[in-house]
Amino acid sequence: MSDATTAPIAVPVLFVTEPIVLPGMVVPIELDEAARAAVDAAQAAAAAGEAGKLLIAPRLDDRYPTHGVLASIVQVGRVPSGGTAAVVRGERRAHIGSGTSGPGSALWVLVDEIAETEATEETRTLAAEYKKLLLAILQRREAWQIVDAVNQISQPSALADTAGYASYLTDVQKRELLETVDVAERLHLLIEWTGEHLAEVEVNDKIAEDVRAGMDKRQKEFLLRQQLDAIRKELGELDGSAGAEEPADYRTRIEAADLPEKVREAALREVGKLERSSEQTPEGGWIRTWLDTVLELPWNERTEDSTDLKAAREILDADHHGLDDVKDRIVEYLAVRARRAQRGMAVVGGRGSGAVMVLAGPPGVGKTSLGESVARALGRKFVRVALGGVRDEAEIRGHRRTYVGALPGRVVRAIGEAGSMNPVVLLDEIDKVGSDYRGDPAAALLEVLDPAQNHTFRDHYLDLDLDLSDVVFLATANVIENIPSALLDRMELITLDGYTEDDKVAIARDYLLPRQAERAALTTDEVTVTDAALRKIAADYTREPGMRQFERLLAKALRKV
Repeated sequence: MSDATTAPIAVPVLFVTEPIVLPGMVVPIELDEAARAAVDAAQAAAAAGEAGKLLIAPRLDDRYPTHGVLASIVQVGRVPSGGTAAVVRGERRAHIGSGTSGPGSALWVLVDEIAETEATEETRTLAAEYKKLLLAILQRREAWQIVDAVNQISQPSALADTAGYASYLTDVQKRELLETVDVAERLHLLIEWTGEHLAEVEVNDKIAEDVRAGMDKRQKEFLLRQQLDAIRKELGELDGSAGAEEPADYRTRIEAADLPEKVREAALREVGKLERSSEQTPEGGWIRTWLDTVLELPWNERTEDSTDLKAAREILDADHHGLDDVKDRIVEYLAVRARRAQRGMAVVGGRGSGAVMVLAGPPGVGKTSLGESVARALGRKFVRVALGGVRDEAEIRGHRRTYVGALPGRVVRAIGEAGSMNPVVLLDEIDKVGSDYRGDPAAALLEVLDPAQNHTFRDHYLDLDLDLSDVVFLATANVIENIPSALLDRMELITLDGYTEDDKVAIARDYLLPRQAERAALTTDEVTVTDAALRKIAADYTREPGMRQFERLLAKALRKV
């Protein structure tokens, strides 16, 4: 066991995320402002003839640390990156008590130093067993200098604390070692963890040895695939099962999936290629990735639209003030769609009843947040596609499958993320799309947003027709002049003007004030903001057409309460 050796002492504390420092370790720590203050406090104490110790404790998210390490500062200097770092040496464990005051801007705490008791027969036996396991790992790595250093350690406690350098231990395990004061208990933990790691290393080495023994001199790819086969064989022996036939699994999933007929035929053709492909070629990986993408798309999944026009308008009014043009357009869309469904005209000419609109207006008027409200009013899934700064056409249409790391375009990924074929897709900042030598994304968007073409949109990666005619596309833009005329012509333009002073007061009172009060943990009984005060903010402190600066000022005022 271990005991506190003296009365509590006050020391500056340095909380670190990594590394976890144990007694005996010498480690460098980069210094931020708080760490610099703690180091300066310790050095000042040393200069004044005091102990000059520093407490290093792990930074935890869920609780306050109970133990740390009293450390001395070996050296402070600059690192090549230009920052400052300190080299510290952990000396002994300490139990952390309450906070206290101290000189400088560092955090100070009261700690009880913990001393290890003399080694016993039990701890020497456990230390010998742990050393045997540790040396076995080090010898496999051919770390002979470390082997010599470990052989020179005779104290069980010091041997256990060398585990702070072990790369196979997690930070959680190292924190448990720090908090485990009893040497015997600490060695029991290390014997268990090190034994498990050594068994894992032996299995991996056996697999590598078995593979090398059956190989002739071939290329590196063949080596990697043979190792993969050996790993699968080892796993099959452990759980008593044989490896599954991947092409057969894909064929079963395709037959069971609800896919359009042409998509099913294309997928089955790819399964046939997979069955004939060699394990030594990368084509099999490409086919599997493509099949996974096709099977994850919601080809025939659709959400049911809300038919309650009054409820839809109430949802829109509850979330946004004004914007009557947009709200009227959404209610009109719902009304027409409900009428088409009643008359059996939900799909006409192979096309759904989607919509393509662009909301143009200055920043902060609610264009982006309006998309989520529209999705709620329609009862549809919502997904946002950020287009600001996109310059590669493949971001929209996808990459050719022959490219390494090929992926479908953002539109296909948005459909997969939504999980339905009729979501509300917000194309945010469509006026910020650029172009360079890789193509023009705006040109690729022409097919996506053209109601006459998007029922057969073809992504380069999928190379299959995807019906986007039932998708509601909402684009946002600040400057419509930056949108190519051919693209703007395919969208219904709805202009959102800046808010008047009266509008700002109403929005702040009905929407922003309740939201910011909740974020500040205030109730309506605790804070009252008059219309006159809101009008003062709108008239004298905000000149923007939107509401972002107004909301920031309102939040600042509530934080003063």
